[in-house]
Amino acid sequence: MRILIIVTNTDKYTSSNLPTGLWLSELTHIFHSAKEQGYEITIASPKSGNTPIDPESLKPMVMDKISKNYWSDTIFRGLLQNTKSLDDVSDQQFDCVYLAGGHGTMYDFPDNSILQTIIKKQYESNKMVAAICHGVGGLLNVKLSNGDYLIKGKKLTGFDWFEESIARRKTKVPFNLEAALNERGVVYQKAFIPMTSKVVVDGKLITGQNPFSSREMAKVVIQQLEK
Repeated sequence: MRILIIVTNTDKYTSSNLPTGLWLSELTHIFHSAKEQGYEITIASPKSGNTPIDPESLKPMVMDKISKNYWSDTIFRGLLQNTKSLDDVSDQQFDCVYLAGGHGTMYDFPDNSILQTIIKKQYESNKMVAAICHGVGGLLNVKLSNGDYLIKGKKLTGFDWFEESIARRKTKVPFNLEAALNERGVVYQKAFIPMTSKVVVDGKLITGQNPFSSREMAKVVIQQLEK
């Protein structure tokens, strides 16, 4: 099995100098589970090179054991500093394309045409597309060959607007992800309690709501791939 994990290169909110980036656990859990299964893992980003880590995701309260272990692993840290470019992987075939989240993705995922092409090709080949938290924003503008948006009419989830206020990022983010998804005509689902795990499966499309979905998301993706 081959899995492509796509991460952000954006390290700041454009509205302020506040740092952002990849939310670490949204990468570590899928990476760990795929590695345990012996999958071939590729990490890529829009510009290649370094993926900055959101400092919020390194705080003791949210750093779980798996993320701590990987964060202290120099080989893994090296992978994060040397991601491949989307150009390099656009012609390759993968069993799953996984969009990791973090607020940084709100800037470099939604309008990236290579990212859109990779996802379109993946989905139309009947292969898995997965996205977690703000990474779901990377699905917003993907159009299929028939001209429809990929996510139109699909059941999915993503970081909701109330969670954005809990995270105190409402005035910082470039757009409201929940509203943008609903504008595309999705069947939006969310956890009953904010900041708790929620994973939604709609055929070959799998989405997770927030960082607290990282563990369940990894489990569901592997289960679906192994079917």
